[in-house]
Amino acid sequence: MANGILSMAERYRRPDWVRRLNAMAGSVGGDPRRLVALDGPELLAAAERSLDGAPRRGDFGDPAWRARFTSLVRALDAAPLTVVGRLMTRQELLRGLRTRLLLTRELDAHPEIEGKKVVAPMIVTGPARSGTTILFELLSLDPALRAPLACEALHPLPRRAPGDASGERFAWSECEQEMWADVQPEFAAIHELRSDLPVECVTLTLPSFAGSHWMLIAAPGEGWSMDVGVNYDFERRILQVLQHGEPRTTWLLKTPAHLLTMEDLFAAFPDAWIVQTHRDPAKTIPSTVSTTAMVHWMRTEQVDAATLAQAILAGFAYGLNHSVELRTGGPFGDRFVDVRFDRLMRDPVAEVGQAYAAMGRELTAEHAERIRAYLRDKPKGKFGTHQYAPEDWGFTVEGLRADLKPYIDHFGVALED
Repeated sequence: MANGILSMAERYRRPDWVRRLNAMAGSVGGDPRRLVALDGPELLAAAERSLDGAPRRGDFGDPAWRARFTSLVRALDAAPLTVVGRLMTRQELLRGLRTRLLLTRELDAHPEIEGKKVVAPMIVTGPARSGTTILFELLSLDPALRAPLACEALHPLPRRAPGDASGERFAWSECEQEMWADVQPEFAAIHELRSDLPVECVTLTLPSFAGSHWMLIAAPGEGWSMDVGVNYDFERRILQVLQHGEPRTTWLLKTPAHLLTMEDLFAAFPDAWIVQTHRDPAKTIPSTVSTTAMVHWMRTEQVDAATLAQAILAGFAYGLNHSVELRTGGPFGDRFVDVRFDRLMRDPVAEVGQAYAAMGRELTAEHAERIRAYLRDKPKGKFGTHQYAPEDWGFTVEGLRADLKPYIDHFGVALED
């Protein structure tokens, strides 16, 4: 315990298979690098070989991506990852490379893809445990919207055949989506990952090698850092590829971290609708820390919970308080609608309906019935309960509410016991 905060090892027991795999590093001198290598040029060569060579032209709009990738791999290699952490990371790097190379080939073969804009996407954002995930799933039931499923976000190409609702991509994506809960079973109660569920932008944009997914694994260094503009440009392009050859699509997207980069988001998608969820920060900030710490813990023994907690508080305090300024004095204030957690839990159909009305959309009877049926078949707490409290992470209820006072006061956020 440090600073009165339990370590991750004091909170969770690793499954035996994870513990044993990680212990293999000790059997070869203590360095996991001897078992699982992370080398940029070697990974790139392996990805190209798996696809019978690199694309002949094009760079998917980012001439610097290979240098960025190499720097990222150096940063990841320098991070104190376990054997399991390095294996998970190596697979993601190779899968991301293959995806990027396939996307580049597709864009080279069909340059007309870039001429079809991503029109007025609906983007859900808000802090963890404010209802973003269940809202995302409920909105994805609207036949007029399209949310990227995990299987197609991880493996967008080759394209799915008409009517194919399963197939290889489900099996390929399962090794990532459901593996997380195998590595630490408690993760399932925090966030359910499945191949057939809609997936966040953070996962969709992994092959940009410039986004926040990699910040969850390695700190900036070795010449690598996040590039928000590059990441959003990649997201726009991959959506263009996915929508190519299909009827007009209104994309449904989601990631809590959009709160921190709203100006960049609107630069990429100037006509986007933002669905902002609201809940008492005394609930949402500790949950965000707990979730992020768990993601770190799955790949490393070294999780500085106290530092992580303060960094997340600083980031989301800025994002939530800054959203007040954006919506009262910025040029995009009329592109936001609100969903309140307490109302969403009490009457989800009505809360979705009022959000739709604010966007000039109609909540159809079909969509409303799909919402009711989905909730009937989705038992709450089927994987257990995600336990978190402010004091677990060095916070107090009063302190969190004081830090987020501008946000709470402006939006009239309901305070919970």
